[in-house]
Amino acid sequence: MQKRALLQSVIAAAVAVTFAGAAFAQDKSSIKVGVTAGPHAQIMEQVKKVAEKDGLKIQIVEFSDYIQPNAALASGDLDANSYQHKPFLDLQVKDRGYKLVAVGDTVLYPIGIYSKKIKDLKDLKDGSKFGIPNDPTNGGRVLLLLQSLGLIKVRAEAGLKATPLDVTENPKKIKFVELEAAQLPRSLDDLEVSAINTNFAMSAGLDPLKDAIAQESAKSPYVNILVVREQDKSQPWVAKFVKAYHSDAVRSFIKTEFKGSVLTGF
Repeated sequence: MQKRALLQSVIAAAVAVTFAGAAFAQDKSSIKVGVTAGPHAQIMEQVKKVAEKDGLKIQIVEFSDYIQPNAALASGDLDANSYQHKPFLDLQVKDRGYKLVAVGDTVLYPIGIYSKKIKDLKDLKDGSKFGIPNDPTNGGRVLLLLQSLGLIKVRAEAGLKATPLDVTENPKKIKFVELEAAQLPRSLDDLEVSAINTNFAMSAGLDPLKDAIAQESAKSPYVNILVVREQDKSQPWVAKFVKAYHSDAVRSFIKTEFKGSVLTGF
């Protein structure tokens, strides 16, 4: 009987600890959010102010690349991140097996084409070196943009994952140079043209509205997203986080601060 009573006590204690842990997770009042430097970080500073009024403290962690924020989130070093669009997340989930999900839309950064050597793409010389992001979704995104501008044709079945190997027509014999997205602004001194994500362009002092010689349409499907681990998607803190990002205060900041070079997707 004593052994049975002891076993029941142990089980009861274990259950109590489990429920206490669940309650703690649900009542989370402080989170770590990964962002890339530039506009994402600037916007998150405003989200942080709004969220704190609702009892949610945000610690912002900045990254300089597109790979580490998802790795850090999947490993539990972060609670959420804000820096990527859905096609990129989908590819990361497929390739790396991450249990990550989108919980809200954020902003759209129309990707732009920049050059220090020409003022118009019609002046692009044959054999010019063209810098593009080396991550699959953004690289494909640029190739599809160039196709829409009539510079190349891409194999239809390649879709969003198109690479330079999928280019079927290239009248100007453009030489694609694949670089890490964050390094593309620096490439403008060496390459004729580069396609640069808006956040990295702005971090480098480029004005997308004035300096880009061509730009992605505002109807692009590449709206950015808030991402959390699948197990956390229904937690109350996630709802508070999304609510803070989608607030009128944050919307107003984006409109005023970026003057149309960053668009709200919510």
